[in-house]
Amino acid sequence: MKDSYREGKIIINEEVAKGVFKLILEGNFTGAPGQFYMLRGWNGLDPFLPRPISIADIEDGRLTLLYEVRGKGTHIISKLSPGDSLSLLGPLGNGFGKINGDRMALVSGGIGIAPLLYLAKEMDAQVDLYSGFRNGPYFMEEFKPFVNEIKVSTEDGTFGHKGFVTELLIPENYDAVISCGPMPMMEALKDQCRDKTELMLSMESHMACGIGACLGCTIQTIRGMERVCKEGPVFNAREVIFHD
Repeated sequence: MKDSYREGKIIINEEVAKGVFKLILEGNFTGAPGQFYMLRGWNGLDPFLPRPISIADIEDGRLTLLYEVRGKGTHIISKLSPGDSLSLLGPLGNGFGKINGDRMALVSGGIGIAPLLYLAKEMDAQVDLYSGFRNGPYFMEEFKPFVNEIKVSTEDGTFGHKGFVTELLIPENYDAVISCGPMPMMEALKDQCRDKTELMLSMESHMACGIGACLGCTIQTIRGMERVCKEGPVFNAREVIFHD
């Protein structure tokens, strides 16, 4: 892990869906699937906090990130152009590590698809991708060389299965399921996979420092409160407590 911010030069910063951007940065970047970087694309203290963005891919030292415009920080980043620079801290957090098995399912909801591309590229297994969106899908083409099958759901029925992506998954068909997305989706997956197969979750939480110092991103686990940025963001679903 790098312990100080460094600069990354923007190669691509393009909108791939409404409010969703693919950002590619030039530099000697490193990191493992499931890790993330903290980004600052502005000078001064407004916004005060950097933004945590999952690694979507690293190839030849170039870092690919996928982010959704949700507030002032990501709005500022979305207005940057090729040739502009960003400040980055990372790679941070604990990634997916080695997941044993011959057949794997990756399950994403919305922008949760971001960290699963790098994982799909690195897995030595047959991988199926299940992706859920509110409406039109995005980032699908990038997965095609690395997965066996892609199944898509949209809540409004404009593409693929109408409904939730969890309705498409048969957990017992897989040695493990790996997921990133909204909390309700991952909580439903925990119930769905219980006693059927292993489930790994990449958790999301509001972060301030990204290095475990501020305790602002804690979640409840069977061991007590743990930091998403330090002990996570990847947890075994058996460890995560969604409700008291």
